[in-house]
Amino acid sequence: MGAEADAKAAAKPAGEVAKPVKKPRLDCIDGCRFALVFPIVIAHFARFGTKNLTLLKLLTQENVLVGGFFVISGYVSAYTSTKLGARGAEEKKLANPELFFWQRVMAYYPLHFVSSAIFAPMFIWAERQFNATWKMIAFRAFLNFSMLQAWFPKEAEIWNQPTWFLSALTFSNLTMPTFVLPQVAALSKTGLHKLFLALTGVSLLQKVSYSETARFHSSKEHPVDGKVMMPLIWNLTRFHPFWALMEMTMGIVACRDVMLDTEEDKKKQPSNPLWLFLAAYASLALRLTKFDFNDAIIRGVLFVPIFTKFLTAMHRDALSKSPSAITRFFGCKPMATLGSIAFPMFIVHGPVGQIFYKKVIARKLWGAPMPTSFFPFYLAICLGLSHLVNEYFVKSKNVAALGGKVAQFLGRQTEGMLRDSA
Repeated sequence: MGAEADAKAAAKPAGEVAKPVKKPRLDCIDGCRFALVFPIVIAHFARFGTKNLTLLKLLTQENVLVGGFFVISGYVSAYTSTKLGARGAEEKKLANPELFFWQRVMAYYPLHFVSSAIFAPMFIWAERQFNATWKMIAFRAFLNFSMLQAWFPKEAEIWNQPTWFLSALTFSNLTMPTFVLPQVAALSKTGLHKLFLALTGVSLLQKVSYSETARFHSSKEHPVDGKVMMPLIWNLTRFHPFWALMEMTMGIVACRDVMLDTEEDKKKQPSNPLWLFLAAYASLALRLTKFDFNDAIIRGVLFVPIFTKFLTAMHRDALSKSPSAITRFFGCKPMATLGSIAFPMFIVHGPVGQIFYKKVIARKLWGAPMPTSFFPFYLAICLGLSHLVNEYFVKSKNVAALGGKVAQFLGRQTEGMLRDSA
């Protein structure tokens, strides 16, 4: 592709300026989102789908898999906002950092806001059943709608529990246009490699710190008898926005490494991403072994670093003349479609799951939580509803236009917050 583009540019008349080569679309990266979100959807309510303890150990590792979402978020940010084949960020895209930030936020906030508003009566009613005061409910509503819950370890899983991810992502996005993307994009390949090692080391240091303070093994962290202390230290590890920023930056570093590949690098035969994909997901099986490391160690030591290398291998493979089977699979139309519903599925599966499985709500609606046999139907409902939400809300031009106007307004109101233009 690169040689053909160069030949076409050379054939243009002398006075005509060659257009910059467009970045190839990486459908395979989008397809990977579903490989992360579907196991997370299963994990959150897996105990209602099976009573097999071995299977539950394997399936309930959403805290490991969510690290892949932060990596992909960083990877896509780097690919869309930095220069291909050269060091540096795309100045036009980062010229107004406040607007850049708000545009990123408004890409996901409308669905979060609408879903929270629709299910708010259910969330509030459930809290009142546990004698929550109106003052506490108002505080939690504020944290939910402002996406600040990840900063509060006791409140991180309020209302729609998985949306703590958006809270951490928002903080990470705040640092992108001024502090992270320009600095990382300016690094050479050598600098990127060193930064990746440093980020991995810092992230690992925190995971070891938590594990030494609390529990190194999953069986101690998630005891069968259910007797576990208030996991505040664990919440600070898995929810805290700063550690999410580390993983998002790792995704940026990984993407920049591929974007800086020289023509000589591109001539090399890319490695098959399949083995890295299998290795990343095989790390989840450690719960079934005598090692039984906790989620933090597996996520920081194995899953995130290997999954990041898998993305870079698949990126390079996708640009080759004959991509491998796994790259073609994640880039095929069905997987790209499933990848497009990953975000709405991530948002809606929590409230839907509460309707069927949260005891206080399910008893009111159905007399009891749904039986194990209903679990496949729950997954089918999540898939169908996510498709409808994606088609009629996420893709809506009216929603996009409104989000754009809000981003423009907030960008004007906060101008100078990230970069003083005076």
